[in-house]
Amino acid sequence: MRTSRFFISTLKEAPSEAELVSHRLMLRAGLIKRLASGLYTWMPIGLKVLRKVEAIVREEMNASGALELLMPAVQPAELWQESERWDFYGAELLRLKDRHQRDFCFGPTHEEVITDVVRREVKSYKQLPINFYQIQTKFRDEIRPRFGVMRAREFVMKDAYSFHADFASLEATYRIMFETYGRIFTRLGLEFRAVAADTGSIGGTGSHEFHVLADSGEDAIAFCPDSDYAANVELAEALSPTERREASRMDMQKLATPGAKSMDEVSAFLGVPAQTVVKSLLVMTGAGNPCLLLLRGDHQLNEIKVAKILEGWRFATEDEVEAYMGCRPGYIGPVGSKVTVIADRSVMAMSDFVCGANENGFHLAGVNFGRDLVEAERVEDIRNVVAGDASPDGKGFLEICRGIEVGHIFQLRTKYSESLKAAFLDESGQSRIMEMGCYGIGVSRIVAAAIEQNNDEKGIVFPDAIAPFRIAIVPIGMNKSAVVKDAVEKLYFALLMAGVDVLLDDRDERPGVMFADMELIGIPHRVVVGERGLKEGNIEYQGRGDPAARSIALDEAKAFLENICAS
Repeated sequence: MRTSRFFISTLKEAPSEAELVSHRLMLRAGLIKRLASGLYTWMPIGLKVLRKVEAIVREEMNASGALELLMPAVQPAELWQESERWDFYGAELLRLKDRHQRDFCFGPTHEEVITDVVRREVKSYKQLPINFYQIQTKFRDEIRPRFGVMRAREFVMKDAYSFHADFASLEATYRIMFETYGRIFTRLGLEFRAVAADTGSIGGTGSHEFHVLADSGEDAIAFCPDSDYAANVELAEALSPTERREASRMDMQKLATPGAKSMDEVSAFLGVPAQTVVKSLLVMTGAGNPCLLLLRGDHQLNEIKVAKILEGWRFATEDEVEAYMGCRPGYIGPVGSKVTVIADRSVMAMSDFVCGANENGFHLAGVNFGRDLVEAERVEDIRNVVAGDASPDGKGFLEICRGIEVGHIFQLRTKYSESLKAAFLDESGQSRIMEMGCYGIGVSRIVAAAIEQNNDEKGIVFPDAIAPFRIAIVPIGMNKSAVVKDAVEKLYFALLMAGVDVLLDDRDERPGVMFADMELIGIPHRVVVGERGLKEGNIEYQGRGDPAARSIALDEAKAFLENICAS
């Protein structure tokens, strides 16, 4: 492709609303153009990248035995009402009416639609298992779209759905999809981790997320460098401390702490480390009962873990705190409390700790279980793990890194097939509900995630597999030198005939402008052809990540570049 026949629209500066590196660089490199909040046009150069991602995903899905189809983006409300998600899904579901005032939605996902297809078409165990997938545009009405295509309202997704006669069959396909995803992200040239995850609003049982590792990632991942263990922090188990609780060496005393309510304020006011303070949080269960949650001061509450032990829970209001604890928030504690106490495992190893006194402006110090208050009624894992915690697999200690979720696979079981009555006849002629799996990849998000992981001060550094072009030819004075023009045209056509995706920058621009654009766009390999080098029979080659250029003999250039692309 020649730049004179292509469309390149680069910017020196990104718009002020661009926060993440990927958002800034995608706008500056002209990959996308903003239409409205969370809505972007994919420009020709950005679309080339997107299509290359799609091609790799499609090839690996086909190789796994999955069958591609394409479902409608607009879905009837009746299906969502059958699955009971019409109201449950919330404001992210874009609802609309047709001219007959019938309710529809723009699909954020397609569990209902594919289950409807299968319940109509699949009747016998002989037709199972089967795995359908599509690559299609979705819409989720995000409350605050941000970070460009990373969290856009409209996005491209690969979603697959498998149907099975039994759980063993589902597990087999789940393993195939796990391995397929590994091949996809490896081929995309991304550094990634597969982590155990929570099933969230999709539902089901087993679940794994696939994260591209990047400091800007929204998700925290706990992993053990000495084993294969990895899990989203929201799911990683915090084990009970192995050390025994130390004997008390202090008497309990009440201390005035005027104005000190937050953990940092209490710790600073009393001059004690946060790990010696117990943080008390009053919550209400779905049944309307109060519970006091206890955490070590330097730990953070894991709300997903709490939801698994207290259905429908929420934080108590200030009035509820006053009513049940007799003080304002910031001064509550377990001593003398009449409400149910649930302590995190780490709290039960503490002695001589600080906690709220249930009196405004006061805290207690030197508090001990068994002497000053009874042991907690319940001891649960309710905190986020931190670096240095023992790995749940017993093979070392955890480290924490950041990741961008680009894929998620679920064992749905019968969550949707049961509500939508997707049944089949087994070998004995009995009707049974199908088992289901669900497997998603954020295709457009991968482009942004790849940029977050691969960039420098000059711009994007695309992995070869998804770069818009593999090679950029930058001629110096092509329109003024017949020698340069002849050498460039011969090399350009030789690479095209060899099937190399090459961009010839034939613009009448200064070399610095052309170099800057090719680096900003992220083309992995650059060739510079000029009169000075040609006099010695050479051209100049530089990889996008190379510190300096090197000379290559002109008559060896085609073979050299083909070899570079092949490797």
